[in-house]
Amino acid sequence: MAQPVRIPTAKVALSTASVYPESTATAFEIAGRLGYDGVEVMVWTDPVSQDVDALRRLSDHHRVPILAVHAPCLLITQRVWSTDPWTKLQRAQAAATRLGASTVVVHPPFRWQRQYSRDFVSGIWRMAQETDVRFAVENMYPWRYRDREMLAYAPEWDVTKDDYRHFTVDLSHTATARTDAMAMIDRMGDRLAHVHLADGNGSAKDEHLVPGRGSQPCAELLERLAATSFDGHVVIEVNTRRAMSSAEREADLAEALAFTRLHLAASPTDTAPTRPTPPASPAARP
Repeated sequence: MAQPVRIPTAKVALSTASVYPESTATAFEIAGRLGYDGVEVMVWTDPVSQDVDALRRLSDHHRVPILAVHAPCLLITQRVWSTDPWTKLQRAQAAATRLGASTVVVHPPFRWQRQYSRDFVSGIWRMAQETDVRFAVENMYPWRYRDREMLAYAPEWDVTKDDYRHFTVDLSHTATARTDAMAMIDRMGDRLAHVHLADGNGSAKDEHLVPGRGSQPCAELLERLAATSFDGHVVIEVNTRRAMSSAEREADLAEALAFTRLHLAASPTDTAPTRPTPPASPAARP
């Protein structure tokens, strides 16, 4: 007899960055219309993305919950919410708390942020112990130009080499880094709390293709999450800047959602692969 399909409890969210160059407000509208479970707010140069009260009104109006906040740690957001990186994270933590979001996504520091990078691992632990909001540190990649490679992030672009309580895995970033995405999530183990789902072909550019249009194991990853009863968030974070119209952009986001829902469905007879046991949390952190 055919077994019923089991759908994991993981919620599928739309990153507000996925509608660029349209606005944060447009992302809420599209997420509600297409049936996403929520949004991840990318805090960046759009003033609405920086305004907690405006975000709450959008969430209420479109009935789309805010599941995560992406701290402003991109090159283009160096002056958003402060020039001090710790202040940015404190404001992201406060925003997540007020908005009911469970996760703050943060990138590892740039290498030129020397003091910040030296204190980053212990500082993230301190902040994680202050609240129920999870700080999920995201994997990045080396910067490449022709045959040259620059290590732009510290302590590591491969965040599994450092000790964090929670991780975000980004499959566009694994493509750019030319690293094995499935091996990376094995190293993350039960500390994998958040997924940025996108695709890529290994270009030096961070492509953020619609899942299924590149070489990354997007379907395999989602099936693994289903088999292991993953209960974090899967966030569609794709680049739609080349869309010729709003309708084409929305079609891409609908395709990404359908792909994700399909591959998050798993038979109850599926068995989960053995995952490594994460290291015990340190007894004390500075």
